[in-house]
This record gives sequence, structure tokens and C-alpha cells, in this order.
Amino acid sequence: MRNKILIVDDDKAIRVLLTKLLQDEYDVESARTGEEALEIASRFLPDVALLDIMMPGIDGYQTCRMLRAMPFSNAMQIIIVSAKSSRGEQRKALSVGAHDYVIKPFDPHELRARVGLHIRMLDAIEHLASLEAEIADRNAKIELISEEKKTALVEIQDVAVLTLAKVAEARDNETGEHLIRMRSYSNILAEQLRDDSPYTDEVDDRFVDELYRASPLHDIGKVGISDEILLKPGKYTAEEFETMKRHTVIGANILDEAVWQQHGGEFFAMAAIIARFHHERFDGSGYLAGLVGQEIPLAARIVAVADCYDALSSERPYKIAFSSEQTKTMIEDESGKHFDPVIVRAFQDSFDEFLEVQDRFNATERIGIGAMSFEE
Repeated sequence: MRNKILIVDDDKAIRVLLTKLLQDEYDVESARTGEEALEIASRFLPDVALLDIMMPGIDGYQTCRMLRAMPFSNAMQIIIVSAKSSRGEQRKALSVGAHDYVIKPFDPHELRARVGLHIRMLDAIEHLASLEAEIADRNAKIELISEEKKTALVEIQDVAVLTLAKVAEARDNETGEHLIRMRSYSNILAEQLRDDSPYTDEVDDRFVDELYRASPLHDIGKVGISDEILLKPGKYTAEEFETMKRHTVIGANILDEAVWQQHGGEFFAMAAIIARFHHERFDGSGYLAGLVGQEIPLAARIVAVADCYDALSSERPYKIAFSSEQTKTMIEDESGKHFDPVIVRAFQDSFDEFLEVQDRFNATERIGIGAMSFEE
């Protein structure tokens, strides 16, 4: 069955162009106004809506709100296609439920690629929904079985979540064991904070368990970033970096669907928070929200250190691995800037455990040359 695209624009030439561009791959319908779009959507049930802002009658923002409120629209992807190009307009579009923003005049090939990426996001959401249903079914059975079998089921759930996380990782240049190492580092930091830190009231056994299960999903949003950007070996342009930043919002949106369905367990809520905020920085210079200090959720602050340690100490196509000691020094130097000083202290106190994880995965230490941006 072909995916369905709804085009909403009062400009007939745009409707015709987009229809010709997409009709070979998708079933396409179009509407001239927001009111007409709502009527068509209720029977057509589109997977992706391409929505103009300035239209007669209700504008694109109100149309977007009303489309998102329709019962079928859980996973429907909404892409604003508008001549309005200000950051404020883009933020407003995201705030009313849009998933992406394309500025007119657009490149036809790029727009078709964007649509394709959002179709892939729908596949990821469907995969997640299936995973949720499986987890919910197993959770219902947990109360009826022994503690030994409970442990086995939790392990199966963890494998399923890790498999979902690899949907994004499979398209990236990271090594295959990155998710497992990063999860181990996050767990070490959480246990250290639970046992000895100012955060002991916040970090209990449940927090540690949920972080262990949620942390591998931190970059699931990369499934919505084009290969041209995600796999680029060199430095990003300013525009490409802005697009890359969007993986945080895309990932949070995917995981919010799991929370909305209320089947996947509370760790999906933590995973959504981590996905959205793991690139924030303690001094407020991170993205996308520019949060400062403890405004950044604790789980995201922990994953930021764990993820950065693995990125710096691992070989990538664009860099050789820094040694463990070099990586430790670089993270210490970012205390109070990129990272929470309390978590950096926990990292220092548990550094031997980090080394044990690296040894376990046969990580080869190499002396790095030059410096690496903490925007990686």
C-alpha cells in the first residue's frame, strides 16, 4: 500500500508542482484552504501533510493545530512549506505541532527527500508502537510469573529497545558498540550519583534502571536526518548544522508518541527528555532550548557526559581516538561549561569503571592529535 500525501496551498501552481513531484511514489490529494484540508484529511487519512501558512480562511497554524487534534493524526507528519523564513515563524510552527519547516522557494529534489525522511520516521514510529504493544503484553504477564522470569523479560525488553535505537545508529558513522558502551557509562555515572552526590534524593534505584534502558535512544532522531548531512565526512555548513540540530526534536517527537500511547513504561518519558535535551550545555550555550544549569533535566546531563566520553575516546571516520587520559582531561576542562560539575566529579570518582568498560570492549587507546569540538 502506498503512503498518502496531502498538499495544502492556495497557490494552484504550487499544488500542481508538488503533485507532479510526488505522485509517482505516493497517493496525493490537494486542498486550497485549511477548511478543505480538514475535510479531505478526515477521509483520506494522510501520512504526511505539506501545509502553507498564508491561506484564505483559517491559516496554516490553525489548520496544523486542528489536524493534530484529529483522532487519526497520531503519527501524521506535518511539514510547513512557507515563504515566511524567520526563526520566530519556524518556532511557532513547531509549537503548534509541525514536524518540519521548508522555506519557499524550495528545491524540488530536497523537498521530495524531506518527504521521504518523514515517511521513514513513520516507519520508526510504527516499529515503536509494535514494540510498545509487545512490552505491554509482557508487562501484563510479569505479575503472574516468578522473579527469575521477570528478570528474563526485562532483558528481552532491553534487547528490543536497543534494536530500535540501532534504527538510527545503522545510518550513522558510529561504531556498532557505541550504544552499549554509552549505556554502560551512563549507568556508572547514575550509580555514583545515587551513592554519593548532592543528587541522591533524585537518583534512586528506579531512576538508575530507567536511565539504563532509556539512554540508548538518545539519538533516535537521526532517523529523520538526510544521509547527505548525517554521513558527511567534513565540517557542517551553518545551515547543515541547523538541520542536524533538529535530530533532538525529531527523536523527542518519536518517543513522545510512545508516552502518549501509555504502554511503553516510564523509561520512554525519560528517553524523550534525553533525546530533546542531551545537547544542552551547563553554561547555556547548547541547543535547541539554550537551557542553563539545572534547568537541563538530570538524565540529559548524565548522558551528555557519557556520550561525549565515548565519542572522544573512540575512532570515527573523521577523527582518531583520544586516549582515555586525554578524554578525561577534556571533560574535566569542560566542567561548568559543557558539563554539570557534580557529574564531572562523579565521572572522576568512577573513572576506573569507565576504563573497565573500555577494556571489556577491547577498546584500543590511541593518542589523539589536535582538538575536537564539543559540538560533535
